[in-house]
Amino acid sequence: MTSVQDYHERLRTLSEASVRIHFDAFADIDWDHPDFAIDPADPRWVLPAADPLGGHPWYREQALEVRTRIGLWRYANIVKVGMQFENVLIRGVMDYLFALGNQNPEFRYLTHEVTEECHHTQMFQEFVNRAGADVPGGRRSFRVLSRFLPLAGSLVPESFFTGVLAGEEPVDHLQKAILRGGEDVHPLMRRMMQIHVAEEARHISFAHEFLRVKVPGYGRVRRGALSVAFPVIMRVLGDVIMVPDRKTAETIGVPHWVIKDIFWKSPDGRKMLRDLFSDVRMLAEDIGLMNKTSRQVWKVLRIDGRPSRHRGEPAPYAA
Repeated sequence: MTSVQDYHERLRTLSEASVRIHFDAFADIDWDHPDFAIDPADPRWVLPAADPLGGHPWYREQALEVRTRIGLWRYANIVKVGMQFENVLIRGVMDYLFALGNQNPEFRYLTHEVTEECHHTQMFQEFVNRAGADVPGGRRSFRVLSRFLPLAGSLVPESFFTGVLAGEEPVDHLQKAILRGGEDVHPLMRRMMQIHVAEEARHISFAHEFLRVKVPGYGRVRRGALSVAFPVIMRVLGDVIMVPDRKTAETIGVPHWVIKDIFWKSPDGRKMLRDLFSDVRMLAEDIGLMNKTSRQVWKVLRIDGRPSRHRGEPAPYAA
């Protein structure tokens, strides 16, 4: 269990890091640089093998121009979902901060985080605009619920910050896998990923520390409810981030059976699904959210498995 003193010290460290290293969506990306120009026919939009769709045999068998078109659309839609998710995060965090007491160091750090997330939403939307892809982002149900989800920031903050991790961890996992893969990714997308990974490391760290210090102090009923809700939130929001809806898939010409196979029926798909949540399984173990009932929920949702030994453990070792 993390002590309050240790928690506050980590908040100070995260806040100072946000001052030292931060990015501006327009100062740190030269959108008009020729290297960053978005040509829909550029083969560097072909999805890398680290992407669930990019690694599927159906996709790899398509003609280059088809893979390029689908790849740009996929990138744009993931970025749009990211923008929508971070919009919800910003509103929920501000709801949480509104009633926070004076002298609470969470205020400073979370305000830094909101500032960074605002730049991310600008960065993501600028990419979508320049890509010329009229992507919807998240599925319709998520877009409707997004009007109400921020209220969880003050009403059930433990569930809200669990939801934050459910959205951030899968994207972080995917982006790191692509950056580590060494494939020829378009330089604009690579730059956006580098910025996002660098700042999301702090955001993910905060959510982990928040839950580590808060959850062990909750009563038995509240902890029990969260232990069951935790994997459900992970799976539901993880799918919102990762899985294109049927209409989006049809728009870009990906058969429905391919989407079903990738997310998450194939052996590779099932492994990736487990890998996405290895870090949060470690967190759930550490803060006492793994019990006989909740383990069954993780298993039914097919996101059970060995927890990471440390945050950010490469996927082959976290399966």
